[in-house]
Amino acid sequence: MDEMCFMMEQNPGNTKLSVCCCRRCTQSHTSSPLCLHRGRRLVPLVSDPYQWLDVDLGKRTSVSAVATQGRYGSSDWLTAYLLMFSDTGHNWRQHRQEDSVGAFPGNTNADSVVQYKLEQPVIARFLRLIPLDWNPTGRIGLRLEVYGCPYTSDVAHFDGGSALVYKLTGRPSSTATETVSLKFKSLRNSGTLLHAEGRGGRHSLTLVLEKGRLPFNHLPSAFSPVRLHPMGSLLDDQHWHYVKLERVEGHLNLTADHTTHPVHLPAELSHWDIDQVTSHRNLSGCLENLLYNNLNLIELAKKNNPQVSTLGNVTFSCSEPVSVAVTFGDSLSFLSLQPGAGAGTLAVEMQIRTWNRAGLLATSALSVGQGALWLYVSEARLKLLVRRQQRRSGLNDGQWHSVKLSLTQDTVSISVDVDEGATANINVPLPLSTDTPLYFGGCPPEDSAPECSNPFGAFQGCMRLLSVDSQPVDLIKVQQRLLGNYSHLKIDMCGIIDRCSPSLCEHGALCTQSWNSFHCNCSNSGYTGATCHTSAYEQSCEAYKHRGNTSGHYYVDVDGSGPIRPQPVYCNMTEDRAWMVIQHNNTELTRVSPSPDEPQHAAFFHYASEEEQLMGVINQSEHCQQELAYYCRRSHGSPFSWWLGGPGTGQEQLFWGGAVPGSRQCSCGLQHNCLDPSHYCNCDADRDHW
Repeated sequence: MDEMCFMMEQNPGNTKLSVCCCRRCTQSHTSSPLCLHRGRRLVPLVSDPYQWLDVDLGKRTSVSAVATQGRYGSSDWLTAYLLMFSDTGHNWRQHRQEDSVGAFPGNTNADSVVQYKLEQPVIARFLRLIPLDWNPTGRIGLRLEVYGCPYTSDVAHFDGGSALVYKLTGRPSSTATETVSLKFKSLRNSGTLLHAEGRGGRHSLTLVLEKGRLPFNHLPSAFSPVRLHPMGSLLDDQHWHYVKLERVEGHLNLTADHTTHPVHLPAELSHWDIDQVTSHRNLSGCLENLLYNNLNLIELAKKNNPQVSTLGNVTFSCSEPVSVAVTFGDSLSFLSLQPGAGAGTLAVEMQIRTWNRAGLLATSALSVGQGALWLYVSEARLKLLVRRQQRRSGLNDGQWHSVKLSLTQDTVSISVDVDEGATANINVPLPLSTDTPLYFGGCPPEDSAPECSNPFGAFQGCMRLLSVDSQPVDLIKVQQRLLGNYSHLKIDMCGIIDRCSPSLCEHGALCTQSWNSFHCNCSNSGYTGATCHTSAYEQSCEAYKHRGNTSGHYYVDVDGSGPIRPQPVYCNMTEDRAWMVIQHNNTELTRVSPSPDEPQHAAFFHYASEEEQLMGVINQSEHCQQELAYYCRRSHGSPFSWWLGGPGTGQEQLFWGGAVPGSRQCSCGLQHNCLDPSHYCNCDADRDHW
C-alpha cells in the first residue's frame, strides 16, 4: 500500500488518523469504489483489546470496501477486527455483514492485502477499526485502505415544534405508482415523522414513530384510524434509518431499512390523490432526502419554492447532542468509578436499556464490616437490596429507562422513569463508605476486588447519561483510561439488537428475547417447534380417521406449515369416507317476507372458518357439497330466488340442490318429477301450500 498525506495523533490509549487525500469519483464509474484513503503503517504503544483506530473522512462518504495489511517488514498484523461507523465521531454503530456476527477476518502475514467489500455501502464521516486479535508472536500492526465515494444530501432539523409542508398545485395525473421516501434520525422514541393528506380530507396516511417502531396509520374519512403494519425496531438510536412507502395500484410496499412488507390497500386508498405532505410538528430530529415521486422537498424548501413552506424553526443541517452510551455485553463486563468526596451520601443516575429480566446495575461496599448494597434488576423490576424496594416492572422492553438512586446515612430514595411517578423513599441507617469504588454492570474477578460481590448475575444492556454525586461521568475519559476502570465494554455505542424484528416466529406466535437469544411462544397458535413452524394438527379428517379417531370435533390444518391457520371442524367418519363438516350461523328456519319497497329478502351465512380456510378445504377435497334448503308457498314470478356464491365470490346462481351449475333447475327438474311438469322447480309452480 502506498503512503499518502495524512495527519496522525497517537495517544497511549488509541491512535487517531485524519485522512485528507481522496481520488475523485466520476459518474461513469460509480459502480466501483474509486475514492480511497490510504494510511501508512500504524502501531499503538500498547497491544491490548482496548485499542482502536479512527479515520476522519472529512465529510459524509459512501464507504463500500476496506482493505488491510500488516506492518511492513515485521511480525505485526491483525487476524480479526471490528468496524464501527459514525457521523459525528460519537455514538458509533457496529457494521455487521449479513452472514456473520460482525467480526472481519484479518491478515495471515505482513504483506498480503485482504479486502472486504461491504454488502451494503455505509454512509458515514468517521470509521473506527477495533482490533480483536493479532499475530501472537508480534504486536498490533496495520496498513489500511478505505474505499468509497463522496455522498451529498439535503437534510433538515426539526425541534419538536417545527414542520415542513408541501402542497400540490392543480390535480395531478393518476399514476399506477406513487412513492414517498426519506431517511430520519430521531432524538426521541416517539413522534410523527410524516403525514400525507388526501384531497378534501377524504383520507390520510401517517408515519408514526412509537417506542422506536414505525406503525403506519391509515385514516379513512369518517372512520377511526387503521394500523396497517408496524415496521422496524430500536429506531431511536440516533442513527439514520431509511423508510419508503410505494403504492403500486392496489398494494402498498412498506420498507424500513432493509425490510419490505407488502400490504393490501383499502379500496379508498388504491389511488392516493394526495393534496399535502407534512413533516409533523412533534418531530424532534432530522430528515434527509424527503422525496415525493422523486421531488426532493427539502431541496425545494431550501430554494424557497412556493409549493413548500416551513413552520417554526427548521434549519438545513443536522445538529444533535452528544450522548455517550456504554454496552455491557457479557458476564465479564464491568465499570468501576470512585464516588465523590461527599461524606455519608451517594447519588447515582443513569439510563438503561436491556432485554434481560435480571442483572446487576450498581454495587458498592458499605463501611468496613457493614456489608454492601446492590441496585439490580430482577424479574424486570428495579430492586435495591437494603430493604427490598420494588418499583416499576417491564424494564426489559428494550426501551430507555431512567434510574435514580440517592442515599444518605439514614434515607434511601429510588425512582424509575420519574415522569411516571415510580418513586419510593425509606428511612434506614446506612453506614456508607467513601473510599471504596462503585461497580456498574458487574464485578471484576474476586481476587482483585474482594469488596465487590454479585449474587444477581451480570447486567447485559446499555447505560448512558451516567452521573455520580450529581457529576456527569465522562465516558470518553473512561475509554481513554483517564478515569475509573473497566473491562469488556463497548464505549460510545449501544450495541442492543432486536432479535424479534423481523420476527422468526411463524403463524403469529409471540416472540420474546433476552440479550443473546429469542424464544417463540407457540401457545394457542396451533403450531410447535422452535419457531412454531410444525403444525400440531392433521391436515384432514381422513388423516384423523387413519389414526383410529372416531367422529367428533377436531382442528385441521389444511396446508400443514403453510400460512392458512388451523380451523375447527366436525369430522363425520363413515365407513367409506371421512366428511369434514363446517357449520354456519344460520341453521334455523328463517322466514322470508317480501318488502313493500323492494320485493326481495337477503339472508347471509357466516361460516366459522374464514374464506381462505374454506378455499383450502375445498381445494384438497375429492368431493364437496353445500346444502341450502328453500321452502316456498305462492312464490309467483320467475325466477323467484337465487343465491350468490362460487366458483368465485358474489356470482349470481340460479340452480338449486341436486342440479348442476348453469342448469337453472332443481333436482326435481332433472328427475322429471316436479309438481308442475311445465316448471323445473317446485317453487316455480306458484302453489298455495308448502
